[in-house]
Amino acid sequence: MATSLLILLVFNAWVAIVASDGHTKTDSVLIVGAGISGIMAAKTLSQNGINDFVILEATERIGGRMREEAFAGGIVEIGANWVEGVHGSKVNPIWTLANKYNLTSFYTDFSNQSSNIYTKNGYVDPSTVTNETKMAEAEKEYVTNLAISKSKNGEQDISILTGQRLFGSVPQTPIEMCLEYQNYDFEFAEPPRVTSLENTHPNPTFRDFGDDEYFVADPRGYSHIVHQLAGDFLQTRNGKITDPRLLLNKVVRKIKYSKDGVKLLTEDGSTYFGKFAIVTASLGVLQSSLIKFQPVLPDWKVEALFQFDMAIYTKIFLRFPYTFWPIYPGAQFLIYCDERRGYYSTWQSLVSFQHLAKEFPGKNMIFVTVTDEESRRIEQLPDKEIKAEIMSVLRKMFGPNIPEIEEMLVPRWGSMKYFKGSYSNWPIGVSDSEFEAIQAPVETLYFAGEHTSQKYSGYVHGAYLTGIEAGKDLVACIKHKKCRKFSQEKHKDLKNSTCKEEIAKEREATRQAWTKKMDAVLASHKNGM
Repeated sequence: MATSLLILLVFNAWVAIVASDGHTKTDSVLIVGAGISGIMAAKTLSQNGINDFVILEATERIGGRMREEAFAGGIVEIGANWVEGVHGSKVNPIWTLANKYNLTSFYTDFSNQSSNIYTKNGYVDPSTVTNETKMAEAEKEYVTNLAISKSKNGEQDISILTGQRLFGSVPQTPIEMCLEYQNYDFEFAEPPRVTSLENTHPNPTFRDFGDDEYFVADPRGYSHIVHQLAGDFLQTRNGKITDPRLLLNKVVRKIKYSKDGVKLLTEDGSTYFGKFAIVTASLGVLQSSLIKFQPVLPDWKVEALFQFDMAIYTKIFLRFPYTFWPIYPGAQFLIYCDERRGYYSTWQSLVSFQHLAKEFPGKNMIFVTVTDEESRRIEQLPDKEIKAEIMSVLRKMFGPNIPEIEEMLVPRWGSMKYFKGSYSNWPIGVSDSEFEAIQAPVETLYFAGEHTSQKYSGYVHGAYLTGIEAGKDLVACIKHKKCRKFSQEKHKDLKNSTCKEEIAKEREATRQAWTKKMDAVLASHKNGM
């Protein structure tokens, strides 16, 4: 008995040394990032008998951009906030998990936006914007059909803005611009002039999983899903993860790799060795200088990563002494139309419904969303100036006698060095094959994250599914010696091809391959629930 106890104490001491000072052994897999993608990669390895892995997370918590912050005595989601794509032909795995863990969420009704429009002169009678609303709907239908046609015929990609010009109507007035903003920027966090038409229309998320969206407002946070998933395979105590294989506040600064293995060096001087690594850092981080690769990543990889945009989507949360904005059921969204496009345009009340108000009792809270260049501009301003701008807009909307802001929270995603933005967006002129290059392994380095998902980039379910996929790829490589390969020559030939038939054929083959792969992952997810 005494001998067994001594052995146990020695083992626990060794684990503590490993967890704090770096590894003295080589693990099978090192995972960079503990967002939902990194956690699912680790869980997939664990489910397949590979348990000698280490997860290194740069921040103090898991969840990545599923991130909540304390505000007004409760919490708000500063990052991912919706389960997007519900009630369709396929079941969104995040919706399945949200229901499994009883996550509180509310249906988002976009249908009444045109009934709640404001300008610098105040409220706009809905009957006066009927033509603008119909035109915006017709234009969106046109560009969607145009995207389908161009993709089928192997034609060159264009921007959404070019599609609008072909339709014959480009928004000019404040109301036209804010309706356009709701249709595109609010979803992609970038304007139509830079967003790919063919690769975003029809949106695979809503085509596959359904058009409905649910706003998460759970006191445990959206990241509760990630904690529950992690708890399925990591050691916990009293609801907290205590597993030494999860290391928080470990900022990876250098990744050395070769065909023989991987070495990670962290900011605190620790070193970790692995046979393989899965890198789930955000696109913004990979585009920055935070992590150095040695040797540098090959040109085909770097070019693919640098072609995509890391968009910024900023929700500014406000608390007032009382509610002065409309809170009837049809007022979920309040739209401000300014001469300056995207200027504090999209407002959402957190007290619009009785059931939602229960999550924020007596808080009188509302938030406004800005994106892209407005997000970047606002991030450079002190809170005092942001508050002044917001109050000026609200007084135009609701009159001069509204109260002052009592509390405000301004996330600055573009300035957060461990994220460098909110999510990826597919820009004009980037082919499907570029995603293969983004996700493709480089020797012993594998990649996952929402930015690596050809079908669902920018979405939580995209991050979730690519984590599973990367885990499966490594299981096949480690256990069955079937390691994923990438053909640089084929990739180069496809990039340079001008044959429409060849482009159309390859595009369809690539999309079918991705669909088949994602369907297999979805099936395995369903069977594993």
